[in-house]
Amino acid sequence: MQFMVIGYDGIDPMALSRRLKAREDHISLGDKLVKSGNMLFGVALLKDNKMVGSMVIVDFPTREDLDKWLAIEPYVTGDVWQKIEIKNCQVGPSFISMLGQTEVSLLDK
Repeated sequence: MQFMVIGYDGIDPMALSRRLKAREDHISLGDKLVKSGNMLFGVALLKDNKMVGSMVIVDFPTREDLDKWLAIEPYVTGDVWQKIEIKNCQVGPSFISMLGQTEVSLLDK
C-alpha cells in the first residue's frame, strides 16, 4: 500500500533547531527505506525558502507497518513534525519506471 505522509514542523522558535538536530538520523533512516523499497521519494516543504515540513511517498504492506516506521522516524521522535497527515495514494503509471518498479494496475487488486 502506498501512502503520502505530510509532516508539518512546529512553528515555535526552536522548530528549526529540532529539525536540524534530527536531520542526519532522518536522512539515514530514509536512505535505508529507499534501499528496501519502502520510501519512494520525499521532499522538504518550504515557506519563504525555509524548511517547514516534509512530504514522503512510502510503500508498506499495511498501515500497521507504516505506523511502525513512524514510531521510530527521527522527525517524529525528535518532535519535529507537530502535525502529520496520512493519505492512501498510488504512484501513477508514468512515474513507476522512474522508481525502478513494474507497472501496477489498480484493477488487478
